[in-house]
Amino acid sequence: MTVSSVRHRKGWLPCTLLLLAVGSVWAQATPPSPATTLKQAFDSAWLRQPEAQSQVARQEAAIAQRQAANSWTAEPASLELSLRSDRLNKNLGSREFEAGLAFPLWLPGERARTGALADAELRAGASRVLAAQLRTAASVRESYWQWQRARGEHALARERLSNAQQLAADVAKRVKAGDLARADQHQADGAVATAEAAVAEAASALAGASQQLRALTGSPPGPSAIAAQGADAVTEPVPELPADVAALDSRHPALAELLDRAELARRAAELARVQTRPNPELSLATARDRGLAGEPYEQSITLGIRIPFGSDSRNRAKRATAQADAIEAESLRNLEQGRVLAELDSARVHLESARVQLTAADKRAQLARESRSFFQKSYQMGETDLPTRLRIELEAAEAQRQASRTRIELAAAVSALRQALGLLPE
Repeated sequence: MTVSSVRHRKGWLPCTLLLLAVGSVWAQATPPSPATTLKQAFDSAWLRQPEAQSQVARQEAAIAQRQAANSWTAEPASLELSLRSDRLNKNLGSREFEAGLAFPLWLPGERARTGALADAELRAGASRVLAAQLRTAASVRESYWQWQRARGEHALARERLSNAQQLAADVAKRVKAGDLARADQHQADGAVATAEAAVAEAASALAGASQQLRALTGSPPGPSAIAAQGADAVTEPVPELPADVAALDSRHPALAELLDRAELARRAAELARVQTRPNPELSLATARDRGLAGEPYEQSITLGIRIPFGSDSRNRAKRATAQADAIEAESLRNLEQGRVLAELDSARVHLESARVQLTAADKRAQLARESRSFFQKSYQMGETDLPTRLRIELEAAEAQRQASRTRIELAAAVSALRQALGLLPE
């Protein structure tokens, strides 16, 4: 090997050693963790959501509201105590002690409508949680498959670098033996430098994708399940498409949430129609009194009812607000239904396209591997020049990259179809 050839090889060798050293330090600093699956990422992300943390408290509030609607009085009973005396003026011994209970009564139809409102609140709370889970699943799915794409690109870039280094070492031996010129050595070293730059770029993209997923789950993702077990191991089950898309209204969390919101608003409007006045009160009291000192006390019982006058204007704003909420929820449901159907059609077409692309990409990768084997043998026999060998290596690497990426895209397409159908990660 000539002096100039040695100097040129010293240019890429420190870079390679630096990359290997950085990778070794990173592996030692980061303890190994179990392979992160989509279901695990979703579960971790959901536990961090505000809706998950407030779910139990909201459910308890709705149950308490339903229990209050089952009571016999509109409000808890109140105790009234009073004492009347002339001690501060004449002081003739006049005394009157009174104790009573006041029971707020339901307005006509108010109890049944309050119970219906509480039931609607329970259903709306449950559908609100499911819709929040689906929104969280959408964010996790997007970040998760972007992370898998980045991992695949990084693994392929490292494999390409390894192949380039092996080829450069083989060329160096042949240059030293005088079989090849220094120009061939420069081309091989240039291929190594290009592969090193690709590894650095893929590592940067992987770090960014990992941080995005970590921001959702709260912990760094573990080793790629795709890299360890293949893409089929982490692909979600392919869902069955419904025969009637209208059935999605009751099963899709996003649509069910809006349906329950509209029902809740209608129940609130119905309750507001009967709450045209404050609740009447039934009172029961007993009194002991005497007119003068020395006279015996007399016992009396009082039964009364208080009926407030009603005013339609006092409750008009409440009814109008409830009706506006119902109209808004119905309009949003119609818009959301159109969006869901369009997303479902798009996801279905994307899945079929991904299947066709995967078949073609696998065929291309197989042919490229066979061609690389042929040209590798012919190059070793001196029948193929180095530029042709480098071109074949590049084509094989690109074919393998396309096959790996298409396999991940197929898994992401299945996940997108499940998202469009309102299904959570499995």
